[in-house]
Amino acid sequence: MARSEASPADGHSREACPLSAFVNIVAGKWAIPILYRLIVTDGPIRFRELQRAAHPITQKELTKQLRLLETRGLATRTVHAEVPPRVEYEATPIARELIGALEGLADWVRTHRESLAPGPARLM
Repeated sequence: MARSEASPADGHSREACPLSAFVNIVAGKWAIPILYRLIVTDGPIRFRELQRAAHPITQKELTKQLRLLETRGLATRTVHAEVPPRVEYEATPIARELIGALEGLADWVRTHRESLAPGPARLM
């Protein structure tokens, strides 16, 4: 359901669900774990460090997700003119505002992971 069923008299507007917009912004299996890692690192992180932290993500998928996060204004990419080139990624200030929400989700999973029905992939 794209729109709220509540009437304006209930104090809810008929605008599209903001969580649907959030899911569209951070779409992809790896987007939230990568974004979370960028935020909690609290500074620049190199590609390989990020790949190790998000194991078992592939290099191709990490590159794709980082480009999407950069395009959406949630991550910055800095290339240092060195040999070999050093590339670092960092959460933007707007992305850092998500820390409370992401910590809340992480806490919820830690609390409930044992009671959740198992899916095709093992939870954390």
